[in-house]
Amino acid sequence: MKNWQEFEIGAVLFPFEKQGQDELGKHNNERAYTQESSFTASVSHWRVEKPVHNKEVCINCFNCWVYCPDASILSREGKMSGVDYEHCKGCGVCVDVCPTNPKSLLMFDNLEPVEEALTKWPQKAPGVKKKSYRTEGGYNGL
Repeated sequence: MKNWQEFEIGAVLFPFEKQGQDELGKHNNERAYTQESSFTASVSHWRVEKPVHNKEVCINCFNCWVYCPDASILSREGKMSGVDYEHCKGCGVCVDVCPTNPKSLLMFDNLEPVEEALTKWPQKAPGVKKKSYRTEGGYNGL
């Protein structure tokens, strides 16, 4: 397999062994990837911390899925189902973009078991209730 410095400038890498459109209809763990694909190589050894998902807090907004640079957010049947730790490098972008209070994804030590991390989940932080633009006069209270 070539390393990134051996590819021609502007080279296009096709990630699938078969027809791409057919493979896109499958979940990523069921696709036939080429050896040059980033999916066949793991970057999990880079990770010091890992994101842990709490399904009890998650609202399935999929911000984490959209922003994950490694396609490591797993979803099934319209709901987030966890994190692909084989490909997650632990960057924390998913935690940063999570809008829930408390966040439904938090970073924990890579060696800490997920079950143990879930027992340490924070409670909802007190805060100022946001005004509703529909019920409180529109923008700027007008």
